[in-house]
Amino acid sequence: MEIKREHQINFWYIIIAFVAVLLIQDFLFQPTHIKAIPYSEFQQLADQGKVSDLVIGPDQITGTYKAPVDKAVPHFVTNRVDPGLAQTLAKGNLTFSGSGAPGLLQTVLGWLIPTLGFVLLWMFLIRPMAGGQGMGGMMSIGKSKAKIFVEKDVNTSFADAAGVDEAKEELKEVVSFLKDPKSYGRLGAHVPKGVLLVGPPGTGKTLLARAVAGQAGVAFFSISGSEFVEMFVGVGAARVRDLFQQARQHAPAIIFIDELDALGRARGSSLLGGGGHDEKEQTLNQLLTEMDGFDTSVGIVLLAATNRPEILDPALLRAGRFDRQVLVDRPDKKGRADILLVHLRKIKLASGVPVEDIAALTPGFTGADLANLVNEAALLATRRGAESVTLEDFTQAIERIVAGLEKRNRLLNPREREIVAHHEMGHALVAMALPGVDPVQKVSIIPRGIAALGYTLQRPLEDRFLMDRSELLNRMTVLLGGRAAESLVFDEVSTGAADDLGKATEIARSMVVRFGMDEALGQVAYESEAAPLLGGPDGADWRPRRYGEETAAAIDAAVRGLIDSAFQKAIAVLTNNRALLSQAAKDLLAKETFSAAELALVAGKLTRTDIPKKKVGPGLAAMSSIS
Repeated sequence: MEIKREHQINFWYIIIAFVAVLLIQDFLFQPTHIKAIPYSEFQQLADQGKVSDLVIGPDQITGTYKAPVDKAVPHFVTNRVDPGLAQTLAKGNLTFSGSGAPGLLQTVLGWLIPTLGFVLLWMFLIRPMAGGQGMGGMMSIGKSKAKIFVEKDVNTSFADAAGVDEAKEELKEVVSFLKDPKSYGRLGAHVPKGVLLVGPPGTGKTLLARAVAGQAGVAFFSISGSEFVEMFVGVGAARVRDLFQQARQHAPAIIFIDELDALGRARGSSLLGGGGHDEKEQTLNQLLTEMDGFDTSVGIVLLAATNRPEILDPALLRAGRFDRQVLVDRPDKKGRADILLVHLRKIKLASGVPVEDIAALTPGFTGADLANLVNEAALLATRRGAESVTLEDFTQAIERIVAGLEKRNRLLNPREREIVAHHEMGHALVAMALPGVDPVQKVSIIPRGIAALGYTLQRPLEDRFLMDRSELLNRMTVLLGGRAAESLVFDEVSTGAADDLGKATEIARSMVVRFGMDEALGQVAYESEAAPLLGGPDGADWRPRRYGEETAAAIDAAVRGLIDSAFQKAIAVLTNNRALLSQAAKDLLAKETFSAAELALVAGKLTRTDIPKKKVGPGLAAMSSIS
């Protein structure tokens, strides 16, 4: 058992008191009427008969002077010397004495100091390395590191997990079973052995697991998948066994494994090999065995979370282990509003701030993103000395999150500023001229973030889950509008379109290899997210190619054709509005930023053939930037 802090303090008090007593005995209570003399002097006094009452010990001789010179010191003590050696030394008229035996203090400190050294070594070095479990901790390397929370420690409830109503409904069954397993299983049903929470990072998977424990009021074992893997072979498997053993002792209980992909990666997926003797695979095998071995009627539920379900081992996902997968996806507009309401309670919000408008400005944001947004808005309001947080603070916070921090001290020469202005207006004019494109909210040539020298911010009007071929082509055209403006005005292109080219290439490649949108290559998915991921020698994941060299060349040609077509379309739009491009870029150089209202005036002067007939937009806020 680990020593409590108060017991440690008492232990040190005892040691200090003991040493103090020894010092007092050795120095204060030592007789002051005894004089230590050399052995040679003792011999002379003995030969002259001036000593009496001799007490001869193995190391010392004590006695009394017959006629002491100083009456205050009537006694003497001397250290014995071998008699034969004493006679030899006496012939030379030498002064000599023996070495005395160590005193009580020296004797005690001789064994006390080494003992204290070992105690300090154990307390400050060995015990922390052993996990703070005393000397027994050295043998507990295979013990589980899971943290146990009882009901009073888990204060999270389903009310704290907003925006994921479907996932909460699925998990409420788990809570009902843990609270009353007999009533819930009256028809013979049993709770799923394992529930896997799947979703992008920041969507609230861990929060939901804690909410289940808080609602059910049962023991909650929380551990990360990476904590099972150690340097020693077999340690992970031992920790899995210990974890399930503890859960059985505290049943009903919930076991929550966060980042399951660190433990449950598909076996044999590494190019470097890794068979049954691999530490991670042994740990996974033990987890599979434990999941098969425990009875759901005892009240143990296994929850796990991952944002990479595609790399998990198929044996882990089969029925009877993780019976149920619960998707915790990015929230829709209503879900974002609910999440904002949870976080807005923590700040001082100005009256009349429409939460729905903030939710509309944040498509694609996760729960963690929204929490960060509220905090950033509060920081901005605090920085400007406001009494409450307004809608303008949220708008600026969104721009800061999406586009990055303003870098007004990043000075550009006049030529670069002119290129950036035409580049960003190229994005904006193409976006305003094409149908089915997100409306442009803001254009700026103020540098932001790490490398963005300017940006064009588009705001989706609604959440989108499907996009057709023409919409994808128009989105590529908008991305290439900046480079098209540079080519048209300066007859040159710069390095500023690197990010735009990357995004356009990804869209074109997905159209060809995933969505079957190229007529020459046909209705074939050449790549799929469902394909197994393999681990490369450098640790990066990759999927094996399932087509030959001729097809690969055709795919490259199709991707290039889509990009070239989008670029030529952007050139055509800007050529029809050449004068407007130059004037708008000149105004942008003077103002540095165009708001939505100012952009609406520019849009009224556009020459276009297609007029948007419906409000559409992709699922994420779009931003084109020159870097």
